[in-house]
Amino acid sequence: MNISELRWNIFQMVDTNRYARNMTLLALALTCKSFTGPALDLLWRELHGLSPLIRCLPSTLWKLDGLKPNLRFIRAMTLDDWSIFCKYNHRVQAFHIISPDDHLVSPEIWRTFNCSPFPLPLLPNLTSLSWSAHGSERFSYIRLFVTHKLITLKIRESYNFDFGLSEQSILTCIPTLCPSVSHFVGSDKHLGDTSIALQCWSHLISVEVGNISEAAILYLSNLPSLRVLRFVLHPTPIAADTQNLLQHPAFCALQELHVLCQRLAPLGAFLETLTITPKVLSFAIDKGENSSLALTALVLRLSNVCAHSTLEHLRVNIDSINADSISAVTFEPLYAFRNLRELEFRSGYVVALDDATLLQMAKSWPLLEMFRITGKYAHKVTANSFVSLLQHCPRLTSVGIAINWSAVDRRGISSDIPYQGFTHTALSRADFGCSRIRHAITIAAFISAIAPKLISIVAWQDDYADEDPDFPDEDSDFSKYPSKWEVVQRLVESFSMVREQERKMVLNAGGAVGGDASGCGKDSEDDSGGESDSSFSLDSEDE
Repeated sequence: MNISELRWNIFQMVDTNRYARNMTLLALALTCKSFTGPALDLLWRELHGLSPLIRCLPSTLWKLDGLKPNLRFIRAMTLDDWSIFCKYNHRVQAFHIISPDDHLVSPEIWRTFNCSPFPLPLLPNLTSLSWSAHGSERFSYIRLFVTHKLITLKIRESYNFDFGLSEQSILTCIPTLCPSVSHFVGSDKHLGDTSIALQCWSHLISVEVGNISEAAILYLSNLPSLRVLRFVLHPTPIAADTQNLLQHPAFCALQELHVLCQRLAPLGAFLETLTITPKVLSFAIDKGENSSLALTALVLRLSNVCAHSTLEHLRVNIDSINADSISAVTFEPLYAFRNLRELEFRSGYVVALDDATLLQMAKSWPLLEMFRITGKYAHKVTANSFVSLLQHCPRLTSVGIAINWSAVDRRGISSDIPYQGFTHTALSRADFGCSRIRHAITIAAFISAIAPKLISIVAWQDDYADEDPDFPDEDSDFSKYPSKWEVVQRLVESFSMVREQERKMVLNAGGAVGGDASGCGKDSEDDSGGESDSSFSLDSEDE
């Protein structure tokens, strides 16, 4: 490794410390000439707004004033000012104009930059541009920054600004100024139709947009480079001719597909003829049908559309009100996806899960890391099947499911260790939904014994209103009435600390035995009981 490579590696290590980054790089730039170039390159590599560039210009050029600070020019820019600007502009590779500070740059500054004495773009080496449109004039200045080197382009607009014809024309022309874009984001609903722009880029790797035309969908389906697609599906089902064209090898390299639509029918039509091999599938339906038949048909279609060996993450979010119940039959087609790492199913349907269904899921998806099924539960899943889920899915870190705790929810803590001492050391987060409990300490002892690494528990219920005659009215202070699940959370944390103390005591006792040559460590061994280990003992909680 030569000196320049070593110097660059040192500067990159400094660049990872975001707290001291700017001051350290500035100090390095002022140290010596050999440090100046690399340090300034890193210092200016990513720029948030125009303000930093403007403030590097002579203080006689600009002024910051007003109750709401407003950055403005107080004289015209000279060629000397532009030469100073050019010391920094070529170092910028990523430019983000989305922060509130960007509003504080006066329009006259924008107009001045629009009349630069050198050829555009203003930042010639820019490879990433994030632009938030807050007005018609402001959006027109995006042309000052798009370069042939641009790879990532993100365009968003403020909530109170809709794209008009002039903005749409600019958006249509942008691909000719930056033909190398491979990552495009323009997902806000007011952005307008990005279909024409999309069909001008031939190297797209990831696309995140709103509504697009069927022609744009077909174009994207034929791109061999496309890996990630997120879009809003039109509420009208796609035409039969388009369906026929969406056949293999459509979306041949797609690894992630995220679709937002209003109802299940258009989504089903879109998937009708597809054959894809994604790792991630995500569907969000705004107005899910009340009938569960459409959902059952969609899940069955997924089993036919996606390669069983590749799908690892499946997320379905359906906003349904007063919907039917869904049973085990709905989920059965998903059992074929043996490599699932994440299953998230959120809906307004009544989810009629039972022990047998959950056990089948656990056996079908042994690689699960996140499992969440939320809805209006029938509470047929018991603590026994919950433990079976943990036993069959050793990698599970997050679970979200309502549990019927009645078999565990007793007044006294059992003296027996649950499930012969089985512990699941990967689970760290649990959402038990609307699971009702009566005895927090018993539930906490059980959960802590089964999942000793659990750090976050989310659940809710009306704990005291039906049980405590002195429960306060709605105007009273509820702080002295913590949720029973909040009590469970605190107890599990406490049990974890006690267990760690016990583990250290055992280790210390073992060390005393091993280190005493005279054999006097026997008393210490007896004190430890000879059977203590790092697992939770319910006997200790009884005591």
